[in-house]
Amino acid sequence: MKIKIKTANGLLSYVRVLVLSLGIILSTQIIAASAQSKKPVDLIVHGRYVVTMNDARQVIENGAVAIRDGAIVGVDTDRRIAAEFSANKEISGKNRILMPGLINGHNHAAMVLFRGMADDLPLMPWLKKYIFPMEARFVDPEFIRVGVRLACMEMIRSGTTTFVDMYFYPNEDAKVIESCGLRAIIGAATIDYPSPGFKGWDDSFAAAVKFVKNYKSKSGRVIAAFAPHSPYTVSAQHLAELSRVAKKMDAPVTIHLSETRAELGIIEKRYHTTPVLLLKTQGLLSNKLIAVHLVYPTEEEIKLLAKYKVGVIHNPTSNLKTAAGVSPVPEMLRQGVTMGLGTDGAASNNNLNMWRAIRLAALIHKGVEHDATVMPAETVLDMATREGAKAIGLGKVTGDLVVGKRADLIQLDISSAHMTPLYNVYSQLVYAAAGSDVVTTIVDGHILLENGKFLTLDADKTIRDANKMAAKIAAALAQR
Repeated sequence: MKIKIKTANGLLSYVRVLVLSLGIILSTQIIAASAQSKKPVDLIVHGRYVVTMNDARQVIENGAVAIRDGAIVGVDTDRRIAAEFSANKEISGKNRILMPGLINGHNHAAMVLFRGMADDLPLMPWLKKYIFPMEARFVDPEFIRVGVRLACMEMIRSGTTTFVDMYFYPNEDAKVIESCGLRAIIGAATIDYPSPGFKGWDDSFAAAVKFVKNYKSKSGRVIAAFAPHSPYTVSAQHLAELSRVAKKMDAPVTIHLSETRAELGIIEKRYHTTPVLLLKTQGLLSNKLIAVHLVYPTEEEIKLLAKYKVGVIHNPTSNLKTAAGVSPVPEMLRQGVTMGLGTDGAASNNNLNMWRAIRLAALIHKGVEHDATVMPAETVLDMATREGAKAIGLGKVTGDLVVGKRADLIQLDISSAHMTPLYNVYSQLVYAAAGSDVVTTIVDGHILLENGKFLTLDADKTIRDANKMAAKIAAALAQR
C-alpha cells in the first residue's frame, strides 16, 4: 500500500505519527527488558516504617522486604526494591510498621486451657493445689491439640512468630504447630514425679530422648529439645544424666531456674548450694541452655551465665503475678548475659501477648532502680526480637530483617488513635502498641495472618473446641 502525502503539513503529521509509534515500541521493549532483568520473588511486603532490628538498628521510611523461598533477599526503600525485584504478590505498607516477628522465649502453650482457673496465689500452692492435679486429670493428646491450636491462634494474632514450649505430648504439640505455621523449639517435659502419661523420671526421660532423637520437622521450623522442669522437681543425678545425653545429641535444653525464694530454700536444704551453681556442677550450664526466670541469681552466678553463654528468658508478667519477684535484668544485661523475653503459660500470665511483656519489661526496672534511663525502648525491643532469637539459639535464623535470614515478619497498623501521633518508632512499639494492632503475620515466607484474617487455622472451630474443653474443667473445679 502506497501512502500519498500531498502537503508539507501531511508530511509533518506522518513523521510525528512514525516517531510516536517508534517511541511506543521502544518504551515497550525497555519495559519488557527491565521486567526481565528484575529478580523474581514470591512476596514483597511494604511498610511506612521498616524496623529492621539489624546491627545499626536501621529504620527505613517507605521501605519494603523482598522474600523468596522463605528467606529475605532484599531490605531497602520501596523504590529500590521495586527496581530490583518483581513479585507474585505484594502487601501494602500504608499506615503500617513492618518489623521482625516477636520471639516468645518461654511458654506452656496448651496451658491456655487453664487460663484464669486459679489466680492470685503464690507459685508453690498454685502448682500443688491446682495445676498439678488438673494436669493429671485432663492433660492428654486431645487436650494438647485443642490447647496448642488456641495458643497458636493467640500468638499469630498478636505477632509472635517463634516460641519455646515446655510441656507434655510433644509430638502432638509439633503436629499442631506445623499445621499453624509457627516456628518453635519444643521441649519434652521431664520430671521426677508422676505426670500426664508417665509414672516418673524413667519413663518421662526415656520418652523425651525418643522424641529428640526421632522427631524430624517436615517444614524445618520445629526443633526438638529437652525440658527438665526445674532443679527442685528433677534430682541432681537426673540433671547430670540429661546434660550428658543432650550434649551427645546436640539438643537444646530449657529449664525453670532460680524462680522463687521457695526454690532457693529447697536447693539449699537438699544440696547446700544454689540452683545455678547446682546446674554448673551437673554440667548443664555448658549445654545449649535456655534458662527461664532467673529472679534470684547472685553476682557470681550472673558472671557464670555470661561466661557460659546461657540464654536467659525474662518473664515479667508471670513473675509479678505469682509474686516470685523482679529479676535483675539490667544488671544481667550490663554483665553481658544474652536475654530474651517470654510470656510463660497463660495459666500464670493469662495471655500470650508479648506486647504486655515488652511494656512491663521496660517499666518495672525503672521503678525498681529509680532510674528512668534503665531499659530504654530499643533495648527491650531487642530482647523481643534479635536478642531473644540469640537467647534461644536461633540468632542465625530469625530475629531481624537481614538478607539471608528466614522471612519471619509482622505488620502493625498505626492509623488508630492510640498510635497517633508517632514521633519515635521504638517508643511507639514499646509503650503504645498492642497485640490487636498486628494485621499481618508471616513465618518462613508464608502468610499466616493477612488483614487480621487467619489463613492457616479455623478460628471459629478453635474457639468452640476450647470452650468445650473448658466446660469439662469448670465442672471439675466446681466439685473440688
